[in-house]
Amino acid sequence: MNELLFQLFGAIAVAGALGMVLNLRNVVAGALSLVATMVALGAIYVMLEAYLVGVLQILVYAGAIVVVFLFVVMLLNLRDQALGEGRQWFTKTVAVLAGVGVLVLFLGVLPAAFSAPADLEAGFGGYRHVGALLFTDYVLAFEVTSLLLLAAMVGAVILAKRRTDGS
Repeated sequence: MNELLFQLFGAIAVAGALGMVLNLRNVVAGALSLVATMVALGAIYVMLEAYLVGVLQILVYAGAIVVVFLFVVMLLNLRDQALGEGRQWFTKTVAVLAGVGVLVLFLGVLPAAFSAPADLEAGFGGYRHVGALLFTDYVLAFEVTSLLLLAAMVGAVILAKRRTDGS
């Protein structure tokens, strides 16, 4: 039963990711495909007994990040704006080079994925351990991330205001 559920959630995650990448016409539909992918990945984490990571995956990514993305898209009122013919070759070249780079990194890391896992201390990855690390060792990164998200939201509101004012 677990293997069947794993395959089902894996298929949903792959289909959602493909729907997000291949859906170039409608940004909102692409974001909803991303939500489906994130929820399926959260379910896989829960099946692997990583409950905190699964809940965080759904709350943070599917809940918060995608909602913020949708609000920014709706604030900016994006239309279908095709790239000019002169810039398409550059964009495609950069995308192919980035894809090859990610493939090389993946193939470099792949052998380590099949090695024996390290022994972890009891409670590793639980909410107490993550919370203690988040507010002690990683408090600066946590605060910088919150300021970055605030700056992005203020920038989106300023861009949306500028478009509605006609300036």
